[in-house]
Amino acid sequence: MAGCPALLLLLSLGLCCTSAHGQRDTEVARFLNRNLKYPKERHRLELECSIHKTIWGGSWIRLDKDGNLHFIVSSNSQQNTIFHGNERTSSRYEVSWRDNSYQLVVKNFRAQDQGTYFCVSNINQVLHFSSGQAAFFPVTTTVAHTTSTATTQSSQVTEKNSTQQSPTPTGTYEGNTLSFCCDTVMWVNLACACLLLLTAVTITISLCKDRLELVMVQSLGHDGSCTFDDSWDDSIHS
Repeated sequence: MAGCPALLLLLSLGLCCTSAHGQRDTEVARFLNRNLKYPKERHRLELECSIHKTIWGGSWIRLDKDGNLHFIVSSNSQQNTIFHGNERTSSRYEVSWRDNSYQLVVKNFRAQDQGTYFCVSNINQVLHFSSGQAAFFPVTTTVAHTTSTATTQSSQVTEKNSTQQSPTPTGTYEGNTLSFCCDTVMWVNLACACLLLLTAVTITISLCKDRLELVMVQSLGHDGSCTFDDSWDDSIHS
C-alpha cells in the first residue's frame, strides 16, 4: 500500500503532461483557399486544419491582436459540437469534418474576428497545437495631398522607408504565437504536477498515520497499560 501514492502520481503525470518536441508540424491551420492572402470584410472565411493522425477531438481558438485567447468551438463529430457559451449551434461559425481535415467557417468576417487562428487536436490523450493562420485585413496607407510637389515626394519616400522597416502585424503575431502556446502548456503541466504531488503526499501521510495508530493499539492493553510477553519477563529476572 505504501507504493500506491507514488504509482498514482506517475500514472497521472503520464496522462496529464505533454511533450511538444517533434509535434510542431503535426497539424497545420490555413485558409481553405490556398490563393487567399487576406480575408474580406463581411464575406465567408473558410479555414481548415490538416490532420496527419487519427484524433479523438479538435478545437478552434483565436488569438486577437491584444494577445487574448478566445475559444470558438470544440468537436469530435458533426453530432457532438460545442460552441462558445456551451451552445450546440452558432450564428457566427460553422464546423465540418472531411477526411483528414477539420474545417471552420466564419460566416460573416468582421473586424472583431481578426486574429491568428489555431486548431488544437487530442491525439492519444495528448493536446497538440497547430501552426497559426493569421487573418487580418490588409494595411492601407493614405498619402496626404499637398500643393507642393517637393512635399508630396518627401512624404512618399518617408512612407516607403517606414513600411520597409516596420514589420507587419501578421509577421509579429506569427513570431509570438508559438512561444505563447508553449508557455501556456508548460505552466498547465507544472500546475498539474504540483497538484498531483500534493495529493500523493497527503495520501502517504494518511496511510502512515493509520499504520501508527494500529501499532499503538496492538501495543496497549484494554486498561491502557503496556503488556509484555513471558520471554521479556524471563530476560529481566535472569
